[in-house]
Amino acid sequence: MSTACRPIRVVLADDHPIVRAGLRALLEAHADIAVVGEAGSADEAVELVRAEAPDVAILDISMPGGGLEALRAIAELELPTRVLILTVHAEERYLLPVLQAGGSGYVRKSSLHTDLIEAIHTVARGEVFVDPEAARMLLQGYLDRAQAGEVQDPAQLLSEREREVLRLTAAGYTAQEIADQLFLSPKTVETYRHRVMQKLGFSRRSELVRFALRAGLLDPATE
Repeated sequence: MSTACRPIRVVLADDHPIVRAGLRALLEAHADIAVVGEAGSADEAVELVRAEAPDVAILDISMPGGGLEALRAIAELELPTRVLILTVHAEERYLLPVLQAGGSGYVRKSSLHTDLIEAIHTVARGEVFVDPEAARMLLQGYLDRAQAGEVQDPAQLLSEREREVLRLTAAGYTAQEIADQLFLSPKTVETYRHRVMQKLGFSRRSELVRFALRAGLLDPATE
């Protein structure tokens, strides 16, 4: 998905009209961002994304129907839309399910407006953006579990579809071959592959192979 020659198309979903109005005014002050629709509930957000296929959908996690539920439903649409969650929460128990469901961004409502603009540009490029305070709490939770001998499997950060793409990529399948197996487009496969690399902090396929082996996603004979 290239947005280099056109504005980033954004859908806003929040159950408070005044919040949506404020967000729209903030975003439309930037020439490279265009708000193409608004929704007040999870169901409305999913239908709007289905109709508009925006580059980025910004969802309030606490809106009626649930932002997380909307995220999961949007992920099932197999569109190139990136989902950015906007929330008052920084706790790990809110952030992890978002990443596991395929979310690309997580921003607190108390963040600076420049953080939101940066997040939109980041996820529109196919990368992952996590609010610095939420990232700090995620890291602290990881360190606390490590000290207690309860370190979480990094694979839990991945959605089911991302794990499947990881497994097939590590097994040596091309994007086209993976697309044929999973009934996706090669472009969508590349999007999932990029998300996996971002979430796991990898840059090379060899790292994916080693990770897939450790996580039990790949037969050792495949390496």
